[in-house]
Amino acid sequence: MISAGDFRNGVTIELEGNVYQIIEFQHVKPGKGAAFVRTKLKNIKSGGVVEKTFRPTEKCPTARIDRKDMQYLYADGDLYNFMDNESYEQIALNKDAVGDSMKFVKENEMVKMLSHNGSIFAVEPPLFVELEITETEPGFKGDTATGATKPATVETGANVLVPLFVNQGDVIKIDTRTGEYLSRV
Repeated sequence: MISAGDFRNGVTIELEGNVYQIIEFQHVKPGKGAAFVRTKLKNIKSGGVVEKTFRPTEKCPTARIDRKDMQYLYADGDLYNFMDNESYEQIALNKDAVGDSMKFVKENEMVKMLSHNGSIFAVEPPLFVELEITETEPGFKGDTATGATKPATVETGANVLVPLFVNQGDVIKIDTRTGEYLSRV
């Protein structure tokens, strides 16, 4: 159990039969009346966001989220196939369950499976990946305005904005949380 006064970003709680992750929280102490905690909660299964207020003394059960490393094997139509490296058990998840999280992940890379009570609800890619650029227009000499970028396609098929000096065939490092270019490798 966790009291509303101890809420922090990223904490998962069970509320009204659903599991929520705290995205934002704010302790409010108005001039009149009792203090309260205003929160933004994300339903981890449906992805919906709700706002709710709690008294600081209210208690909620914490939800246990299991994270397990699995290897991404391949995509087969709308199914993504993963393997547990310890038991060699394979599972397939459809595109809806995976969402956008696989757009920077190559075959045979490790990802984290997030599950609650045995049901997988999300796939967490590695924080940083190194991918080769398969298609981009060449940068022109003289186009050196500060922060100038151009679109590029990486080997997984995702599109990224890169600086003008990056060329086709270069390997770049990408932050998977934001989808931003970090550096050349």
